[in-house]
Amino acid sequence: MKTAILASGNGTNFEVLAKHFQAGDLPGELALLFCNHPDAPVMARAKRLGVPAVSFTVKSCGGKAAYEEKLLAVLQEYQIDFIVLAGYLRVVGPTILEHYDHRIINLHPAWLPEYPGLHSIERAFADHRSQTGVTVHYIDAGLDSGPIIAQCHVPILETDTEESLERRVHDTEHQLYPLALKQALTALNKKEN
Repeated sequence: MKTAILASGNGTNFEVLAKHFQAGDLPGELALLFCNHPDAPVMARAKRLGVPAVSFTVKSCGGKAAYEEKLLAVLQEYQIDFIVLAGYLRVVGPTILEHYDHRIINLHPAWLPEYPGLHSIERAFADHRSQTGVTVHYIDAGLDSGPIIAQCHVPILETDTEESLERRVHDTEHQLYPLALKQALTALNKKEN
């Protein structure tokens, strides 16, 4: 089973997952990092960890449709079976979705269905909620609406700043994502064998 991680930015979740693959904690092989920002720090993390990396932008492809076709070609070239979104700040379109139905998971920094979309941590903090959370889910054509694999609450403390809450949400992501990914990959392996 070959997995690709799609990321757009810093890559802390990518690095956590890559180290779990390299330690043998996750089934299969991390075969590819794809990043839609060639200068993003995640590219340097991939190089340091020895993970093959490919990067190009929507603009360099001349539009979203051509971008998705080129990305699908890369995924097929690397014989990717499963896709993990780790801070990939693009909506995955139908070209990829139909080829990887129920084979793409995402990490979202909120207790879905609360706060889908962008700025979830900031919105939960601004609403003075007592807690927020982290959700790992399969993606579908909707916005953060696919079937949930795992969730974990993160309390919002009276002493929290937006930054301290964000740190705790990220710490929770780093713990939950490898466990949820292992669950998803194990289930897919059983289904196919």
